[in-house]
Amino acid sequence: MALVVLLVAFAVFALVLQSQRHTNAEAKRRSIAVAQTFAHSPGVLTALQAPDPSKVLQPLTEAGRKSAGVDFVVVMDTKGIRYTHPLPDRIGKQFVGKIQPSLAGKVYTESVHGPLGREVQATVPIRNDQQQVVALVSAGLKVKNVTSLVDRQIPIILTAGAGALGAATAATVLVGRRLRRQTHSLAPNEMARMYEHHDAVLHSVREGVLIVNVEGRLLLANDEARRLLELPSDAEGKPVSQLSSLEPEMVSLLSSGREATDEVHLAGSRLLAVNQRPTGRGGGPKGTVVTLRDSTELRAVAGRAEITGERLKLLYDAGLGVGTTLDVIETADELARIAVPRFADFVTVDLADTVLHGEEPSATAKGMRRVAVCGIRDDQPLYEKGRLIDFLPSTPQARGYGSGSSELVTDLSTATGWHLQDPERTEQIVDYGIHSLIVAPIQARGVVLGMVNFWRSKEHDPFDEEELALAEELVARAAISIDNARRYTREHALAVTLQRSLLPRALPEQNALDIGYRYLPAQSGVSGDWFDVIPLPGGRVALVVGDVVGHGLHAAATMGRLRTAVHNFSALDLPPDELLSHLDDLVGRIDQDEACTDSPAAVVGATCLYAVYDPVTCRCTVARAGHLAPALVDPDGDVTFPDLPTGPPLGLGGMPFQAAELDIVEGSRLVLYTDGLIEDRTRDLDEGMELLRKALAGHPERAPEESCQAVLESLLPERPADDVALLIARTHALPPDRIAEWNVPPDPAAVAGVRAAASDKLEEWGLSELSFSTELVLSELVTNAVRYGCEPIHLRLIHDRVLICEVADGSSTSPHLRYAATTDEGGRGLFLVSQLTERWGTRYTPQGKVIWAEQALPDQ
Repeated sequence: MALVVLLVAFAVFALVLQSQRHTNAEAKRRSIAVAQTFAHSPGVLTALQAPDPSKVLQPLTEAGRKSAGVDFVVVMDTKGIRYTHPLPDRIGKQFVGKIQPSLAGKVYTESVHGPLGREVQATVPIRNDQQQVVALVSAGLKVKNVTSLVDRQIPIILTAGAGALGAATAATVLVGRRLRRQTHSLAPNEMARMYEHHDAVLHSVREGVLIVNVEGRLLLANDEARRLLELPSDAEGKPVSQLSSLEPEMVSLLSSGREATDEVHLAGSRLLAVNQRPTGRGGGPKGTVVTLRDSTELRAVAGRAEITGERLKLLYDAGLGVGTTLDVIETADELARIAVPRFADFVTVDLADTVLHGEEPSATAKGMRRVAVCGIRDDQPLYEKGRLIDFLPSTPQARGYGSGSSELVTDLSTATGWHLQDPERTEQIVDYGIHSLIVAPIQARGVVLGMVNFWRSKEHDPFDEEELALAEELVARAAISIDNARRYTREHALAVTLQRSLLPRALPEQNALDIGYRYLPAQSGVSGDWFDVIPLPGGRVALVVGDVVGHGLHAAATMGRLRTAVHNFSALDLPPDELLSHLDDLVGRIDQDEACTDSPAAVVGATCLYAVYDPVTCRCTVARAGHLAPALVDPDGDVTFPDLPTGPPLGLGGMPFQAAELDIVEGSRLVLYTDGLIEDRTRDLDEGMELLRKALAGHPERAPEESCQAVLESLLPERPADDVALLIARTHALPPDRIAEWNVPPDPAAVAGVRAAASDKLEEWGLSELSFSTELVLSELVTNAVRYGCEPIHLRLIHDRVLICEVADGSSTSPHLRYAATTDEGGRGLFLVSQLTERWGTRYTPQGKVIWAEQALPDQ
């Protein structure tokens, strides 16, 4: 194909060269002939002498041009000014080309780029009778008009070349196809490598290879096959049925042509692993190829290796599948399931009952709890799961538990000490077919926690010494997981007990709020979330929700310290923002103490929300330190999240806290919660807030306890990742008829009128029994306000769960209880107040202070 293409290219190239030469010669010849003919034409000289030669010569030259087949005939004077031209606008203009040779009387030819394009032109002189040159005539052709012959010849050459190329291609394809079919598309180097491999298979491969055709005739046998089958040297070409050295089963297999995979056949004293596959799948000749491998020595080793591999796989699976949880019973179940039926037919696990509670095991095998039973059948007569068993000292279980060593009983029917445990039950076990037992103690960190009993029935052989070692290894791997689960159970129980002891066990009695609450520990254990409901003087109630950063015992202990601090600070009746400031200082000191002790679990902060609700004014004062804003549900069921000032988390220090007051309609619900309720890995904070809003909205009649349950069901997964504290309080307002208020003028004489008005109000409330003590208390408190305080002075009586007396004035000085000397005229008033009331104290307001005292009602 390449040769044909090359020949065609050379032919075209030669034709082009020849065409160029022929074109130039032909153009010159025709141009000279036409020019000379016109120069000697009669009448030309006469026309040149006419007044307007162009008028006479132009028709003549055009007629001559067309009849001669040239592109132009131009007549010019001796200066080269045209008389004629095919383009009339060129008449009278200078001729393009050389005229000097023609003026000298010569015929001159040249190739120029004229008005008509690329031209070959000949210029000849026109002579008069005296042989003088009086004018010139030039005739010429455009080059492209001369090459038409070449244009006709090139397609013929290309067509002939294409035909030759097609014929060569067809011949090449036919020859190549035949060669590929004969050589299976192998290149020469591949064929050489194939013969090298053929020699290696025949002489070097240490695995027998046979090729048998469809008629059962042996076509090929390598050296290893001849050795394994003891074939004669002339075996190739003979039917396999005529080879006397082959066993009948081998002859049958080779003659059948069927597929075989690792079939074991006898060949003399050898065991051969035979593989046979058909050879005609790729379109080749029908037959089979057979490979032979001597497995005589490997059979025994392979059997033991298989058993060893199964045991190693069992230990590996036990390492992955046992101890996936920190649950003692679940870990024991995993151990029992992994061993059945791969090692034993039945497995039972007995643990000391104290281990299940995270405590240390007992010294003897008494009080053992069966925590796992697994077997190949469910109707076995072994002790059931959950049973408490006291093993006798003669049993393998008691001996193994006491010594920490495994016990092997190959024949249970003769084990008299084991029969003494429960003669009736043991007889049922033997009759059931269970005949062998391994008792492996569960021992971790030098302590025996229980036993694992491996039982075998009539389906398998009895246990042996090697399997005893395997049982010990299997149990040893599980023992650490069981002990870790036991320790976790103990620590988790301690942590949960600590945390629950730090949280409120019951809510205090008060009339301002109906409270519902929930506390859910995290999946990972205890944490630092807490809540509180604290009654305050004046019928008010403080609501607290907080969250210590981190998890574990350290966070729970820190939470207890903060909760105690909140109780102490609330006893001082501090405003919410001041209380959080004191709490912030405390957390900062805790952080410093932890940093000084290099504790890895140093507290880095906490969040807290503190709210005080006053049922008298239906006003709630709230301050928060890095905590989420509460939700407020009005009596119609609409939910809002009040925009409250946000303070920094506790422990950062240096930033003030701000309190905000909310006017709350009676019957509204105030919802306080920690971040574990709404935050989750699968959703952002806004989505959690929206879910909370939907869970609270639209149920104004629902009790706080029901609302708590509904919120948890809507927002929390089955096992939350973080602690959750939720507090829902429905507000109540103190009826106006339970409140009495008087403005007191700063005059000691006004005290008597105040006592009388208070006595009348107590009689109206049915509390006349408290009139005497209340008059004494009011006399002291109002007198002190008149004497030591400043205006305005205000008295308020509140009939709630107790009788509350409050005297407010505009000063910030606080009275103190002291012992009066015998000669002192004053100082005994507050002592008298403390004796007549259950509690009394002072709280400060932006306008001054309030001295309050509480008395129990008569029916209490």
